[in-house]
Amino acid sequence: MSSLNGYLDRFRTQLVSPDPRQQRQAIMLVLLAAGLAAGLAIGLVGPIITLAMVMAGVGAVVVLRSPLWGLVGVILVATLVPFGTMPFDIIITPSFLDIAIFATFGVWALAYALARETRFQFSSLGGFVLLFLFLAAFSFALGMQHARPTPNHLRQFMEMIISIALFFVVINVVRDEASLFLLARALILGGAGAAFFGILFYVLPREATVWVLDRMARIGYPGGFGALRFVEDDPEGIMRAIGTSIDPNVFGGLLILVGVFTLPQVVSRRPLFPRGWIVLFAVMDVTALFLTISRGSMLGFLIGLVAIGLMRYRKLLLWGFVAALAFGALMMFIPLAQAYVQHFIEGLQLQDRATQMRLGEYKDALTLISRYPVFGVGFIDAPEIDLYLGVSSLYLLMAEKMGLVGLAAFLSTMGVFILMLIHGLRHVHQDPRLEAIMLGILGAITGLLAAGVFDHYLFNLNYPHMTALLWITVGIGVSAVQYAQHFMDRRQGMEEIV
Repeated sequence: MSSLNGYLDRFRTQLVSPDPRQQRQAIMLVLLAAGLAAGLAIGLVGPIITLAMVMAGVGAVVVLRSPLWGLVGVILVATLVPFGTMPFDIIITPSFLDIAIFATFGVWALAYALARETRFQFSSLGGFVLLFLFLAAFSFALGMQHARPTPNHLRQFMEMIISIALFFVVINVVRDEASLFLLARALILGGAGAAFFGILFYVLPREATVWVLDRMARIGYPGGFGALRFVEDDPEGIMRAIGTSIDPNVFGGLLILVGVFTLPQVVSRRPLFPRGWIVLFAVMDVTALFLTISRGSMLGFLIGLVAIGLMRYRKLLLWGFVAALAFGALMMFIPLAQAYVQHFIEGLQLQDRATQMRLGEYKDALTLISRYPVFGVGFIDAPEIDLYLGVSSLYLLMAEKMGLVGLAAFLSTMGVFILMLIHGLRHVHQDPRLEAIMLGILGAITGLLAAGVFDHYLFNLNYPHMTALLWITVGIGVSAVQYAQHFMDRRQGMEEIV
């Protein structure tokens, strides 16, 4: 043992030695050891698992440094590999997202337990979020009277609760402009990466896409041609972009969030990235959204764009109008565009099979809600044999699980949040970066809430990454509003001094 310690001390001395030759020797030794370890790991468990292990190790080191970097990790995992899992079991198979969320929340809570942190920011929205969390827990407990939860139910519900509670982590960790901009940049970059993979998987030959998905099956992703998605499940019809989100509608919801959030950066006087990169990111987001063939997502995206335009950037409305004209001209020549428009029109006319099935779900959901209107039936199963739990609508699904009381709590929370953003935007004309972030969040949340009429991914236990991204974005928005208030107070104080 003493000889080993001696070797380590000598290695550390060489690594920081002022002699460049000794430093190069030490660095080469490190690289050689890393290469041997990587080669051994790849030989034993394969490249995918090795890469997953390296990413998990790097992520753990980053998260343990600060919960702020943990939030960055959650955003990147939720956008890029939301369904990735570790290639081994620990009673359950932990997902990358589980590890990132619980590690971030744990490091943040540990700082209070060890008294290294004493300040706790609650915010005026915190009471609404806390009430929503309480009602969710109450409805879950109430539902246990007629349905016994499985370990998977308990895990998924805990994921949802912790994902919502990330709101409090954000508003307490984001304490300055740099922290706010870091999370905003992570959201833009993660979204652009997700859009890139969505486009790449779409334009590659199907055999190549399936080959990639088969390799990703080692970390929990579905493989084979069955992982590809098509309009009305017809393999001979139009393929839909899925990226790494598995479901095209969920992918569309992710692109609403990141795409609408990114667009104000295009016209901002001080974008968070060089404008050329921002334009590229926005183009990728919109292109990937189009390739999902998700009518609800496209409608939500347009509503989010309109919200931004009405509030501040009229240029975006003009560009949207020009884009619509260009798309109208495009559909005259490209079969995919013609099929897209036809698919959209059939949805509006309630003619296609997917829309008719959705209308049937809505009818059944209203029946369930009418029988259990106050607190719903919980998160596990319906209490009567002629009822079932599940519907493709955020609001109906929430009313099924938490009743009209829970739905009212959620709508109140979102309503107060949007009013906070609108009020805060009145005071940030002098800070274009903050203004663009707040406008992006206003448009993204508005678009997601509009798309929620037709989709359920924001409150579905199978998609915890969307729940996490929603509440992280809300937390970023509240932090931005608070920073805008401080900005206004400082300005007023300076005017009084003058």
